[in-house]
Amino acid sequence: MGNQTLVIGLGQLGMSFARAMSEQGSEVIAVDVDPLRVHEVASAVAEAVELNATDADALARLSPHERDVCLCAVGDENREASIIITALLKQLNAPHIIARAINPIHARILRLVGAHEVINPEQSYGERLALRLMWRGALNILPLGGGLVLTELVAPEGMLGRTLAELELPRRFSVTVAALRERGAPAAPGEALSPAAAAQLPARLPEPHRPLQRGDVLLLVGAEPHTRLLVERFQ
Repeated sequence: MGNQTLVIGLGQLGMSFARAMSEQGSEVIAVDVDPLRVHEVASAVAEAVELNATDADALARLSPHERDVCLCAVGDENREASIIITALLKQLNAPHIIARAINPIHARILRLVGAHEVINPEQSYGERLALRLMWRGALNILPLGGGLVLTELVAPEGMLGRTLAELELPRRFSVTVAALRERGAPAAPGEALSPAAAAQLPARLPEPHRPLQRGDVLLLVGAEPHTRLLVERFQ
C-alpha cells in the first residue's frame, strides 16, 4: 500500500496541500463540509468527500489509523471544530496528525489534544518575508528548527571573484555553504533574480576553488544571527 493522506478542510492551505500530495503520488482523501470545495478538488485527488469531520462516526469511516498523514486544515472561522477534529483523530489512532493553528493559544490546545505537529502558515510566511526584505539579496529563508535557517542568497558584491576557500565562511561566521546555484553565465550588474527564477536553477555541491560570479546563488545553513552578520558584512 502506498502513501496515504487525509486532508480535512479545503481552504487555501488544505486545497494546496491535497493537490501537492496527490501530485507527489500520495493517495489523498480530501474532506470538507462545503460541496463546492469538494467538487473543486475532486478531479485532483483519489477521493473527495463531503463530510462533517466533527462527527466521530463519520470520521471513523475514513480510517484515519490507516493514513500516513492526517492534516486538519480547518480555517480560523471555526477553531472549535479544529480542536474537536484533532482530538478525534488522536482517539482514532491516526499515526501523524498535523493541525493548523491561528495563534499560540490555539497551537497549545491542539498539541494538548493530540496534534503531533502544529503549523501556522500565515505567521511563518510573514516572518520569512520580513527577513527576505531586510536581508538584501536573500531570495528565500527557511527555518530549519533549533535556531538554524536555510538561506538562498544571491552572491553579494563583496564575494564576487573570490572562492569559498578564500572566504572561509564556516570559520569566520559559522555558516556553511550547502549548495550553489549557477546561472550558467554571469549576470549583468544590477540585474535582479526573482525567487521563482532562482528555484529553476539546478543546485549542486559547491566547488571550494571556483571564483564566485555575479548571479550565483548560495544556499547557506547557519544560525540566524550568524547568517545575518554574514549578509551585513558582504553587502
